[in-house]
Amino acid sequence: MGHYGLRMTAPPVEGRVVRALQALVRIPTVSDRDPARVDGDAFDRFLDELATQFPLLHERLDLTRVGTHGLLFHWAGASAEQPVVLMAHLDVVPVDADAPWQHEPFGGEIHDSPVGPAIWGRGTLDDKGCVAGICEAVESLLEAGHTPAQDVWLSFGCDEEVSGAAAVEAVEVLRDRGVTPWLVLDEGGAVAGGAFPGVKAPLGVIGVTEKGTTSLELVAEGRGGHASTPARNGPTARIARAILRIEKSPFPASAPAPTLELVRRLAPHVPLPLRPVLKPLLGRADRLAPVVTRALLAAGPEAAAMTRTTVAATTLSGSPALNVIASTAKAGLNVRVMVGDTVAGVVEHIRKAVADDSIRIDVVESGEPSPVSPMDEAFELLEDCIGEVFPEAVATPYVMMAATDSRHFTAISEHVYRFAPFRMTKAQRQAIHSYDEHIGVADLVDGARWYQLLIERLPR
Repeated sequence: MGHYGLRMTAPPVEGRVVRALQALVRIPTVSDRDPARVDGDAFDRFLDELATQFPLLHERLDLTRVGTHGLLFHWAGASAEQPVVLMAHLDVVPVDADAPWQHEPFGGEIHDSPVGPAIWGRGTLDDKGCVAGICEAVESLLEAGHTPAQDVWLSFGCDEEVSGAAAVEAVEVLRDRGVTPWLVLDEGGAVAGGAFPGVKAPLGVIGVTEKGTTSLELVAEGRGGHASTPARNGPTARIARAILRIEKSPFPASAPAPTLELVRRLAPHVPLPLRPVLKPLLGRADRLAPVVTRALLAAGPEAAAMTRTTVAATTLSGSPALNVIASTAKAGLNVRVMVGDTVAGVVEHIRKAVADDSIRIDVVESGEPSPVSPMDEAFELLEDCIGEVFPEAVATPYVMMAATDSRHFTAISEHVYRFAPFRMTKAQRQAIHSYDEHIGVADLVDGARWYQLLIERLPR
């Protein structure tokens, strides 16, 4: 691994980044696919608050607005040859009013947690923690009079949670200005504890690719009618049968190259009884891949999702009333397309699994998997910074299951990575898009320190 730049010149201001995240969490920047349902005033307040919390950043960096409320900052460095883009997003998903939150989801309050004092609320992990951490790193370096070795761009999307247009516009701005990023870093991985059974060391997982996100809709139609005279194989019955058939026909499982590299790096940390089994396989990808695939499939949903394209039935609709037979029934499918698979192949697989020509398959949203970014100097820089701030972690590549704004940046950069520099327990990861989302206060401060170290170590 290489060494870049100098050691940190000044630590982040701990109280400021904590207060900033609290203030940002309290503003409910909930995105929606229907623009009419988005509270634009909340996003306006968020941008005002961001400028209040980080005044030097807004004073000294050039700002371009993208989308409705997206931000693209430019911090001129000593060189523009190897520009870097640091990404995060300002929007959050809605809060389920019936979910059992321990603390107010938009309160930004500090309470005890299993990881110590923590800031609780929607967006602490996804993704306002990254916004605050990046801004704190830049603000601290500006206060210290630091000039980065390379141009630094900050790209903050406002509609990431609804696969919006702000990131696409940011890419077009950079393309028009002739910017080809040497490194793009977005949310995604983390310093993940309890990621694999029996492995005590946390994993500093860096997403080198991400699955494609595709939305399909199954549609069944019929005559409908009164519920007192039901006929066999109506629209709802055919949709239910189709869902069960899809669940019984999983996609083929395999271990792509990033997953095999993850296992190689993890091997010294697995329980002792397993090490003799893995050791003779580590140098042979053809022998290792089947073993890894079987192990991941047996390790639970989080690990199993790393091996194949997944399909989840997420939305259902049918009759508008209890005493009416539906004339049209629909099921929405959220598909995460594995590296090596294609959307066309996914549709064909589902068509064969359903085996019912009366059911229509509509492609609502199509997204192919992202290219795999190389593990060269750009990756090694991230790895070095993880080793400095999180020495307990095993830095490793992985295939990210969720979608990020960074997938759009693969059009202008070969080096797109996904890593949020925060320690996250399994319970914390499960709270993302769910209830009781929270980030440890100390972990937030360390994350800001990690971003600062990354900027300071940019190659000269």
